[in-house]
Amino acid sequence: MVNYFADKIAKFHLDFETIHPFCDGNGRMGRVIINYQLMRLGFPNIIIRDKEKRIYYQSFGDYRDSKKTNTMGKILTFALMESLHKRTAYLRGDTIIPVTAFVKANKKSIHHYLNAARRQTIPAFREKGIWKIGNYQP
Repeated sequence: MVNYFADKIAKFHLDFETIHPFCDGNGRMGRVIINYQLMRLGFPNIIIRDKEKRIYYQSFGDYRDSKKTNTMGKILTFALMESLHKRTAYLRGDTIIPVTAFVKANKKSIHHYLNAARRQTIPAFREKGIWKIGNYQP
C-alpha cells in the first residue's frame, strides 16, 4: 500500500516510465515530473546522479518483476534528504566544508563519514561531486 508522498511519487514515476512510448529520453521527462511533484508539495528539486543510475534502473526491474516501489522510494527519499540538508545549511549561514576536512576534526575514518553521507545519517550533501557538510556536531 502506498502511504507517503515519496511512495506515491515513486509509483507514479515507475508507471509513467513503463507506459511512456519512447525508447530513449523518457527518463529525463519523468525526472522533470518528479521535481514538479516535489515542488507542488513545497520541497526542493532533487538530482539523480549518474553514479546512482545503476540502482535507479534496477528499481524498474523490481517494479516490473514484483510491483515493488520501495527501491525507487528509497532513491527519492535519500535524494530529497540530501537536497534539504544542502538548503538548510546554506539558509542557516553555516560554514560549508568538505567532509574530508570534517574528518580531520573528528576521530572516525573518512570511510565512516562518506558512508554516513551516502546513507544520509549525517547532514551532508554533494556539490560538484564533492561531499560537503555545514556546522555539524556529531
